[in-house]
Amino acid sequence: MVTEIYLNEYKMNVTNYYEETKNHLLLVKVEFKVSSGDYHDITTLLYKGNFDLNVPERNIVCKVMLQEYSTSITNLYEKDQVGDFTLTLRETRE
Repeated sequence: MVTEIYLNEYKMNVTNYYEETKNHLLLVKVEFKVSSGDYHDITTLLYKGNFDLNVPERNIVCKVMLQEYSTSITNLYEKDQVGDFTLTLRETRE
């Protein structure tokens, strides 16, 4: 089971991981917890939209773009909050 991924060298501990190949391109969906303390860093990273993905447990290193993301909570600026984030990443060919 995959427990961590890296987006542009930013380590994320994932609670769920799913991958498939569509049209010869990798599609990865992950779920992870985000605390109010990490919220700014995560959202700033996600706004970039394109990433270097590294999944060490699956020997995957590739370029991906953010296809979609969602969160269970809308205001993680409040102290001591934790939200569930879901990301869908699609491999790109540059």
